[in-house]
Amino acid sequence: MARPPLPPFTRETAAEKVRLAEDAWNSRAPELVALAYTPDSQWRNRAEMFEGRPAIVRFLSRKWAREHEYRLIKELWSFSEARIAVRFAYEWRDEGGRWFRSYGNENWDFAGDGLMRRRIASINDQPIAESERLMRWPQGRRPDDHPGLSELGL
Repeated sequence: MARPPLPPFTRETAAEKVRLAEDAWNSRAPELVALAYTPDSQWRNRAEMFEGRPAIVRFLSRKWAREHEYRLIKELWSFSEARIAVRFAYEWRDEGGRWFRSYGNENWDFAGDGLMRRRIASINDQPIAESERLMRWPQGRRPDDHPGLSELGL
């Protein structure tokens, strides 16, 4: 089943793909997120490497079990016909109540049906005080009027 927008990407369709991915990740629904990837999608996330939708679901389930109050913003960095580069930041707190802002970059490679066949992510975590949080919308999709990364100075 196709997952528009489809490659080859334009600036507008690449930006739309990025926002759709952000919205899905902010749902914190691993099964929903995994549907955006090919059944044999290859991932590198920090030091973890794995393949396939079941592994994606397991990974995201673990991730969101430990990253509480997760809120993510993604921004288009660059694109070509079937690839998109993204920068992102997300905020979360751990079990002990400590807050973090995680910064990163992702490289995405898409199949012709619009499903992502490869995701390579590099991420760094920065401890922050609760008062330094910038992502304070209600859990779920980022409101359209909420600033993006560039507007927030990130």
